[in-house]
Amino acid sequence: MIACVLAGGTGTRLYPATRADRPKQFLALGGERSLLARTVDRLAFADETLVSTGLAYEPGVRDRVDAETVVEPAPCDTGPAAAYVTHLLNERYDDPTVLVCPSDHVVRDDDAFRETATRAARVAERTGRLVTLGVVPTRPDPGYGYLEPGAERDGWAPLDRFHEKPSRETAADYLADGFRWNAGIFAWRASAFLSAARASPLAPLLDALDDSDVVGGFEAVPSVSVDKAVMENAADRDEAALVPAEFGWDDLGTWDAVGRQASDETANAAFADLTAVDGSGNVAWADDEIHVSLVGVSDLAVVAVDDRVLVVPRARANEVRTLVERLRDDGRY
Repeated sequence: MIACVLAGGTGTRLYPATRADRPKQFLALGGERSLLARTVDRLAFADETLVSTGLAYEPGVRDRVDAETVVEPAPCDTGPAAAYVTHLLNERYDDPTVLVCPSDHVVRDDDAFRETATRAARVAERTGRLVTLGVVPTRPDPGYGYLEPGAERDGWAPLDRFHEKPSRETAADYLADGFRWNAGIFAWRASAFLSAARASPLAPLLDALDDSDVVGGFEAVPSVSVDKAVMENAADRDEAALVPAEFGWDDLGTWDAVGRQASDETANAAFADLTAVDGSGNVAWADDEIHVSLVGVSDLAVVAVDDRVLVVPRARANEVRTLVERLRDDGRY
């Protein structure tokens, strides 16, 4: 089993802690080591671990982990990245099992993760299906995609359908129906994934890779997630499986998610030197030399990094991505 860590994204919704030269996976976010380093450590049970990243981030990856680095020539989301690494590994080995993991998530029980990931790999080997881990939801969260499982078999279930991020009301219905969170963690035999990918928008990339044209391959495909490019169609064709996961998980995609990682006696999540008076539910994140004071406010994220300050209601933290798009358009990102 070969583990592939996808580390090419930036994590724009955590602006201003993340910037073009400082992606989310390089941050510690409540731990002592970077999210990337903790992810690679967690995968020590694999026979080999690779990290897939962009050219701009490769030096930072090498500084943080001792693992082979595969460089994506252009940022094209997780679909092309997963196809590139799986194609590379299939040429190097005899149809290996590939475990694909994001580099910027939090897992609270490494032993349970290892057991679940190993089971997913075995299901992929035994059935030839493309396997995804489905995390047991702890709340009706509209910020996650959901997975609809079929009837459970021996530790796994057919994956009936992917569901996009829902409304909070619909998310509550999903929980009642036994749906799972989509953690973006996959296992597959290389041959099974490549066969499915050749019937997807990723086909031009694989054709180019057959001719050793990596740059041309990335230029020939759209920016698309592996979910949309391959996994959703695999579910429709009854070629996908879900393995239940109960190891405690969060993708730390927004400041609201970061706030769930730590809190003080007034339920303020403090990743800064914070003094709060008559306020709760706030997230404070700042550089070491900055003190944050809050008076009479609740449920805000207050972030001060470098020359930037962000203040946003936690309930609207997902909209930071829209702010970043505007800053980019204005040349101020």
